Amino acid sequence: MTTTATSRPEPGRPSVAVWKFASCDGCQLSLLDCEDELLALAGRVRFAHFPEMSRTSTGGPYDLSLVEGSVTTPADAARILEIRRLSRRVVTIGACATAGGIQGLRNFAAAGEYAAAVYARPEYLSTLDTSTPISDHIEVDGELHGCPVDRGQLLEVITAHLAGRRPVLSGSSVCQECKARGTVCLLVARGTACLGPVTRAGCGALCPSLDRACFGCFGPSDAPNVAALADRLVGDGHGRGELGRLLRTFNAGAGPFAAGSTALLGPDPEMGSPDHG
Repeated sequence: MTTTATSRPEPGRPSVAVWKFASCDGCQLSLLDCEDELLALAGRVRFAHFPEMSRTSTGGPYDLSLVEGSVTTPADAARILEIRRLSRRVVTIGACATAGGIQGLRNFAAAGEYAAAVYARPEYLSTLDTSTPISDHIEVDGELHGCPVDRGQLLEVITAHLAGRRPVLSGSSVCQECKARGTVCLLVARGTACLGPVTRAGCGALCPSLDRACFGCFGPSDAPNVAALADRLVGDGHGRGELGRLLRTFNAGAGPFAAGSTALLGPDPEMGSPDHG
């Protein structure tokens, strides 16, 4: 790992490091967007490594490492091992780090197929054929889902791990949040292809409250029945290809979504053929 500036660890306050792998930086920005809460947190912890916020970087060990992004290169696969070695606790944040992210769509194609389609000289690339979550490479102490993560949940995760307790996070579905808001169910009332019944709560049911179906950016809930939802939506007239592509978005590599999309689309990675609806 390389840093732009180094200093000796500062005693006293717990040290927090924030790391970026293959991602858009959105989850790191969620932390910066905490504003007043971030100022209060900064007074209680020491951000030892957070390039999005400061060029100063302090060497480990770290009390808590937050990791955004998926592993897509051989260098990243080696770097995450070093981060694990230097960190007392490692928590992955966001869809990329917990499920491989949108770039995980490459996992459904033949090796190198997408690179060959996009780049004139793909042999110049040094990348893996897959995009995998951090937990495929190291043991993690927690995962926070979302694209991007919810800033309130992010603060809860940070404070809980620094306090040595389990974060209080819901594993229920978005449907529960819709009911709490009094939002009319788009699936029942209109037959809309909504992933709310199988998607993890945490967003506050934002999209359904704006008359837009949930598209699964927080990943699978704790007990999703993807097959039952797919059967219901196919019965409502939605095409299998439409539903398979809906599952293959932010959390394409998440187990239940990956299995559900493969059941709908079959092993053929080509999602746009007539056979897929």
